[in-house]
Parts: sequence; C-alpha cells; structure tokens
Amino acid sequence: MPKKVLLSGIQPSGKPHIGNYFGLMKRIVDYQDEYTSYFFIADYHALNSFRDKQTLKNNIIEIVIDYLAIGLNPEKSIIFKQSDVPEHTELAWIFETITTMPYLERAHAYKDAKAKGKEVNAGLFNYPMLMAADILLYDTNLVPTGRDQEQHVEIARDTALKFNNTFGETFSLPISKIAEIPVIPGTDGRKMSKSYNNTIPLFAPYEEIKKCVMSIITDSGEGIPKNVYAIHNLLRPASELLPIYESKAGKYKELKELLIEDLEKFIAPLREKRKEFEKDIPKALKILKEGGERAKKVASKKMDEVREKVGVKVY
Repeated sequence: MPKKVLLSGIQPSGKPHIGNYFGLMKRIVDYQDEYTSYFFIADYHALNSFRDKQTLKNNIIEIVIDYLAIGLNPEKSIIFKQSDVPEHTELAWIFETITTMPYLERAHAYKDAKAKGKEVNAGLFNYPMLMAADILLYDTNLVPTGRDQEQHVEIARDTALKFNNTFGETFSLPISKIAEIPVIPGTDGRKMSKSYNNTIPLFAPYEEIKKCVMSIITDSGEGIPKNVYAIHNLLRPASELLPIYESKAGKYKELKELLIEDLEKFIAPLREKRKEFEKDIPKALKILKEGGERAKKVASKKMDEVREKVGVKVY
C-alpha cells in the first residue's frame, strides 16, 4: 500500500518559540517516516502582512534552517517554497471562480479582521482559496493542525467537493490530523505568541532562557506556579514533575532554576545543530530549490488534469 500524503505549511513570520515546536514543528518531523510528506514555506500567504522584502527574504532562509535543525529531512520530506510552484496560485484562481463571496465571509481570519475594524485586502479575503489549492494540488490525505486551524481543511474539502461535482472527480478529500495540545502559556500567562512578545525562543542561548524563565509571572497565592509548571510539563511527564513541584511548593526561584536547567538541556542540542546549518546557507537553499522542483512535477501533472476538466486545455 502506498503511503498516505501529508502536507503542512508555515508562514515565514520570524523566530519560532517552544510553543511552536511542541504545537506543530515536532509533529511534522515525527510524521516523516509514516507519510509521504510535503512541507512548504507559505511566502505568498505572508505577503498579506509583510511589506519589507529583505525581512521576508531573511525569514524564508531562517525558517528553512530552523526546520532542518529540528530534523526535517529532505530525503524523507519534500521541502519547498510556495512561490516556486506557480500552480498554487493558478489553481487558487480557478477555485475562486466557483466560490461565492458569502462563503468566504465565513472564514475566521476575515471575520476576526472585520471585528477588529481592520481594512481587509483581497489577499486576506481570498486566502482560503489559496490555502485550498495548497492542500489539494498534492492529493493530500492529511493535514496536521490544531482545532483553531481546522476550518482551513474544511474549506479545502468543500472546495474539492464543489469542483468534483461541477467538473468531474478530480480531487481527493483531505482530513485534519488534529492533536489535542494544551495551550502553552507565555511568560505573561497569556498564550505563548510572538505577537504578545511573551515567548521562549526555540534556539535561545542560555542567558536568554534564564531571562525569559525568571520573567514568568507567578501568583503569590499559588503553592505550585501554574505557568512555570505548564511549560515544564512539556519537557517532563507529570508523574515525574508533580512530586518535585509539591515538595518545593512556594519555592518559585528554585522551580524556575530547575526549569532553566531542563530547557537548556533540551534547547542546547538544537541550537548547536542550527549553528552547523547556518555555516552553509547555500546548502539549505539548494535543498529548498530542489524541493520546489520535485513539488512542481507533482503539481504540474495535477494542473494538466484540472485544465482538461475545466475546458481550457485545447492542445
């Protein structure tokens, strides 16, 4: 039996943090042996928020290095850049011609932007169609996602069904591969997020780890500091961790120092691997370019079928 196809994409939005790692990054690496895996950098999606070309270029390079450092293997996964496969935007346009505006108005990103009084550009409004194209081009079976991103896969399924019903059976129907991941608190107690500036960077040096952990907010009325414990629980199981926290109840400094020690043990090997990849940027970019060429072969074949189905292929 051929392996099922798994696809995941990420926008090049800056330095990853440990919440990103335990929320998605680790899962992508773990799935490599089980699935035919496509991993793409969503640089066209990023244009909805980036206006500085050098920052975007740098972020693309950085994210390739980040994922190679955590174990994404080009011999097991096709690693590529969205803009290197123009079939993504071509298919998105075709999907837009069969999708109504009221349907797109249901998208969470659009509704959230409207609720906040933001001016919505056409890219953000049509974003779900490009996402659907990203997923459907590769006959994807599974998309790893959290509950908050599940709608993207639902829209891709709806779009595949509509296209199949209109033009004939063409696309497989993807499903979400959801992992129930607890909300990882940041240093201020809110969800760890770059937008809140409350993260512990994944490749942080020791002094930065120490500074971040010591800034974690604790409630003086707590015996066990819940935010410190929740982060620590990513590194050690509760069966091992809880007795330590109970025996040191109220000793916040000692518990934070223990977390610093464990974070350093976890981060240091990743940090060193990343430094090795940083020494050879051309090699990382070669991996990305070759991945784009591999992805394009698959996408091009699919688009030939799509063009035939919609009637624009005449020779």
